Amino acid sequence: MAGLAAMALLWPLTGLTGVGGGGPGRAFAIIGITAVVWVGVVGFGRVPRPVLTLTLTGVAFGIVATVTSMFLGDPGLLGDGAAPWMVVPALAMDAFWGFVAGLLALAVQRGLAGTDR
Repeated sequence: MAGLAAMALLWPLTGLTGVGGGGPGRAFAIIGITAVVWVGVVGFGRVPRPVLTLTLTGVAFGIVATVTSMFLGDPGLLGDGAAPWMVVPALAMDAFWGFVAGLLALAVQRGLAGTDR
């Protein structure tokens, strides 16, 4: 789970290196890559309880992203000077996206189970 949550580091890493440019294109690319990796690793890896695993991974992702933006001053939740109380809704949103990815990973697992017969 920690390795999957570490994908939150893609945002500051791409910002520091200039890879992907800026703006919404970079954000959508990082979100897409993260979703594909999460669903692929958990779905094809047949991780038990994929929905719970990726929901918790989403929370951990949000924590990593928040801490990173605080320390690097990177544009992000607290790096932009947002109110600290915004952390809770942001973590809830990350948990929701983890939940959605978990449902997709569960669908992958069930699809693979159907091909094992």
